[in-house]
Amino acid sequence: MDKYVTGINPINKEAMQAAQSKLDGLVKPPGSLGELETIAVRLSGIGGQMNYDTAKRCVIVMASDNGVAEEGISLAPQSVTYMQTMNFTKGITGVNVLAKQFNTDLIIVDVGVNGNIGHPMIKNKKIRNGTWNIAKQAAMTHDEAIKAITVGIETAIEAANDGYKLIGVGEMGIGNTTTSSAVLCALSDTTPEQATGKGAGLNDEAHRRKIAVIQTALKHNKPDPADPVDVLAKVGGFDIAAMAGVFIGAAYMRVPVVIDGFISIVAALVAARLNPLVKEYMFASHASFEQGYKYAAQLLDIKPCLHLNMRLGEGSGCPLMFVLMDAACAIMRDMGTFEQGNISEEYVEGIKDADFHIGGL
Repeated sequence: MDKYVTGINPINKEAMQAAQSKLDGLVKPPGSLGELETIAVRLSGIGGQMNYDTAKRCVIVMASDNGVAEEGISLAPQSVTYMQTMNFTKGITGVNVLAKQFNTDLIIVDVGVNGNIGHPMIKNKKIRNGTWNIAKQAAMTHDEAIKAITVGIETAIEAANDGYKLIGVGEMGIGNTTTSSAVLCALSDTTPEQATGKGAGLNDEAHRRKIAVIQTALKHNKPDPADPVDVLAKVGGFDIAAMAGVFIGAAYMRVPVVIDGFISIVAALVAARLNPLVKEYMFASHASFEQGYKYAAQLLDIKPCLHLNMRLGEGSGCPLMFVLMDAACAIMRDMGTFEQGNISEEYVEGIKDADFHIGGL
């Protein structure tokens, strides 16, 4: 794991400057396409050239069960993890539909589902059949946490070697909003009350129980906020650990990597704590309706592009973000210059002096 964490390089600032210069010369006021220009510049920096190829993309879905589900912190029974993981292979889930609509492949990984799957469309990287209950003991051993992170790193590297130019990070695991909230609290000053939402629709009493479970887990397990691996081992999940590994592996391979919702952004925070350079490769898709999302986003200092009140998970926001990335690349590739548009030099100089440039540097 360490060689990948330490082997990440910064994105290419010279390529970003060249991209920004080109954008400023296109037939529009500088910065007038807002975040699309920022995305285009960052993609140029990641790829090291003006035009980035977004044609082949995938969402990597890490599936795992969480022992804390036995505390009654979710409306859904634990068996839903297994069933929904299988449903990914049938093309009927939310992320399946959005991925198909926007020319995106799914890579499904069993990193800890409580059951024997044995399906050819699902990569078997199982650590074991779910984590232990964080309300009673640590979720996993330190070695298991490293193993799960490594699964994510290797999956991302394999995807990059298979030609994928955009990677999204999703999950499936009943109870993982609880573990994500616990990880967020352990890594920051965020309180369980701030970090903990109602997940898939808990009532007020169940929500209070969920907060109490997280408080208990943090008190008894005492995760070390300075050690992200210890935090994962004490109060995390195999899914979160593997997702953090995907962010690391994508950055190592210089591939843009897209954050989905709450669980995904907590995994991204873990990855960034292991090496801050990972953040240079991250793009946030949508602002999850889960209340803990905003705290994780603030800690990462990252802003989502979409505000759709989504909270499905599964990586469902990633294909939507891929479309925006397509648009950003189309602008860079296909828009004409002022000269091509026969716009006068006097006008061009005037708008270049205006104070409304919001580009990517």
